[in-house]
Amino acid sequence: MASSPDVIVIGAGVLGLCTAAELGARGHAVTVVDPGGPNASAVAAGMLAPAMESLLENLPPERAALLKRARDLWPAVAEMHGLKLHRDGADWRGPDPVDALERLRALGFDAQPEDGGLTLPDDWRIEVGQSLTALARAPGVSVVRGKVVRLSGEGRRWRVEAGDGRVWFSSTVVLASGAEPAIEGLPDGVSAIVSSILPIRGQLTAVATAAPHRVIRAPNVYVAPGEGGVVIGATMEPGRRDLEPDVAESARQVAAGLALLGATGEAGPIRVGVRGATADGLPLAGPSGEPGLHLALAPRRNGWLMGPLVAQVVADGIEGRAPLADAAALDPLRFA
Repeated sequence: MASSPDVIVIGAGVLGLCTAAELGARGHAVTVVDPGGPNASAVAAGMLAPAMESLLENLPPERAALLKRARDLWPAVAEMHGLKLHRDGADWRGPDPVDALERLRALGFDAQPEDGGLTLPDDWRIEVGQSLTALARAPGVSVVRGKVVRLSGEGRRWRVEAGDGRVWFSSTVVLASGAEPAIEGLPDGVSAIVSSILPIRGQLTAVATAAPHRVIRAPNVYVAPGEGGVVIGATMEPGRRDLEPDVAESARQVAAGLALLGATGEAGPIRVGVRGATADGLPLAGPSGEPGLHLALAPRRNGWLMGPLVAQVVADGIEGRAPLADAAALDPLRFA
């Protein structure tokens, strides 16, 4: 049985669901096709951290400003969909806090000295599980479970086929399938773009302990409030797609995170996900170069931070609106 929504979004991670919710708010009927189960967006702490990212990656001012503008879109999205947005900042516990303070203030962030480090009011946090659920239930959005195995153009519409034989048709498709390999049938140019995405494996661990009031970060480790305690993470392992937990690495992370807290705790489930990254670390968002096919992919570790910006860029491209100023930095064809 076939159906024909206005837009088909392939993938129910944060980029796919933010885009679907944005399109639904603009009056489109959107079907999101996703295989179900945990994805990289679910295996995350939900940090909206332009200051920390700028510090850790030594970003130039223009990139730091872009990340800050992306964060600033979240309050409106949270209000529209009833999401829990925590705007209580984050703490940095790294070496040379004086240098870190100078660098952050030079980038326009409101960093404040605190005993043992810095407090960064610019960094926020979103509740991951609740947000994924709410975005999937946004007006105009329907999520169906299915593994898309083939995508093909048929005249002025796209044919989206699931592994169980179900088929959907639409003139507009958004590919938001994370770090998955290129779907069979993609046009060669788009397939090459998708194949160029670098998979990065990451894992974090849930720990039962008293949660801090806000995220605490140090080099190679963070502790974030989570359900029933905290989550401690996270690894960045380029080139890996396997999902088998690394128990030894988890133990190292947990020890480092509990040392940051000065606490003890009981380690719980290890969560593993694979996210995608481009050569410049920014997502691919917008028209793919093929009529009616748009991309929302590869945000590296900033999927939650970039979600609403990617959604606006993709939705504007679908509707033929004048692009946002930041759209050029996310153009899927920028590496051509």
